[in-house]
Amino acid sequence: MTAYTPGQAAEETGFSLDTLRYYERIGLLEPIERNAAGQRRFSEDDLHWLGMVRCLRDTGMSIAEMLRFAELTREGEHTIRDRIALLAAHDRAVESQIAELRQKQEVIQGKIQYYRDVLAIPDGLYDCQEKHAAPEERRDLQHADG
Repeated sequence: MTAYTPGQAAEETGFSLDTLRYYERIGLLEPIERNAAGQRRFSEDDLHWLGMVRCLRDTGMSIAEMLRFAELTREGEHTIRDRIALLAAHDRAVESQIAELRQKQEVIQGKIQYYRDVLAIPDGLYDCQEKHAAPEERRDLQHADG
């Protein structure tokens, strides 16, 4: 069985040492095994669990929800329906975040195209374009060279 030092676990998971200690202290991680010298040693299972925690955290799950998920997982097979419900609710929240980001991305892409179009306007037509532009676009045209 492979054992990882706290530093190795931090490197593998991307969590800081402080975060790993915090997660153990609050119960998000089960107590970490210690060697004969009392030093923590993380197992493959610990790293696998931390990978799940990383995924949940990176997608915006709260500590409270992660703790609930950890609790359900430790309680055994009879909690699988509850785990599905918790993860499905989180998945819906992630889908909503993705939809919001897609909308914002469309605005950004529209602005990129607008600036590309400004660059494509021949010099003589630039002034004509500015006169017929909406107020926001006029500001953009005036600042297009800066």
